[in-house]
Amino acid sequence: MDFYKKIPRWLKNKYILTLVCFVIWIVFFDHNDLFLQVERSGELRQLEKGKAYYQEQIDTINRELSGLKNDPASVERIARERFLMKKDKEEIFVIEEK
Repeated sequence: MDFYKKIPRWLKNKYILTLVCFVIWIVFFDHNDLFLQVERSGELRQLEKGKAYYQEQIDTINRELSGLKNDPASVERIARERFLMKKDKEEIFVIEEK
């Protein structure tokens, strides 16, 4: 019984013990434990960065598309730059950067 008397009174409280057990269970043993939540948070940040990148690409392509619909000269410029098309009696030299 001496051992029982040496335990602090707040540790004998059943509500405190229940709360401590619950916190330990949630932090270490639960399916969605603290470590998994930190990992998922990092993954979410990466996915949000990817979403921002792809949204930026979509906006760029939409601006380019609206330019192609409204300006015939831009159609010719895109065809020449990207698809290496040429007019008759014209030569194209492709210079690749290293």
